[in-house]
This record gives sequence, C-alpha cells and structure tokens, in this order.
Amino acid sequence: MRRNAFAMRLKPGYAGEYKKRHDAIWPELKAELRRAGISGYSIYLDEKTNTLFAFQYLADDACDGELAQKDIVKKWWHMMKDVMETNPDESPVSDNLIEMFHMD
Repeated sequence: MRRNAFAMRLKPGYAGEYKKRHDAIWPELKAELRRAGISGYSIYLDEKTNTLFAFQYLADDACDGELAQKDIVKKWWHMMKDVMETNPDESPVSDNLIEMFHMD
C-alpha cells in the first residue's frame, strides 16, 4: 500500500456546491475507484486559497492511471467542470504533492 496526495483548485464561491456533489457521489464511481485500487480517499479545502488537497491510499497493484479512460470518470469530470479549474479534456487541473514527512 502506498500513499498518494495531490492538489486541485476550486473556483471561488463553489465550496458548498463542491461538497454537496461529493456528499452525493455516485455509487458506481466509488466502485470504479475501489476497483482501481484506491481506498481511504479524502479531500480537504484550504478556504484561503481555494486549494483542494486530496489524499488516498493506493494498492500496490493499483491501476489508477487507467481511470481517465473510464466513462463514469469522464461523466463526473464533465459534471464538476463548472466548479473546478479543468484541463481541455475536463479533467481537474492537479499537481502531485511530494511527501515530506510521515509518521505511523
């Protein structure tokens, strides 16, 4: 199991809508994330900068790199594009974060 963290950007004024949509995340999307080897997935918001900090555990054999090709993921991205900064393919703009410290 490995840890993965990344940052995304929320458009100003959309924190409530972002939370509302994630509170009602589609069961089939959650199932796809689990099939890809993702667990313990959390997203936090820094309200001062509108930065979303995401953390997840990835199974050693995770295939999370294949998620971008899944229809359910593309459908989610399309729904979320009005509240987040996105790339031309509607995926969230994200930056991988480097782990600087960990304590068990």
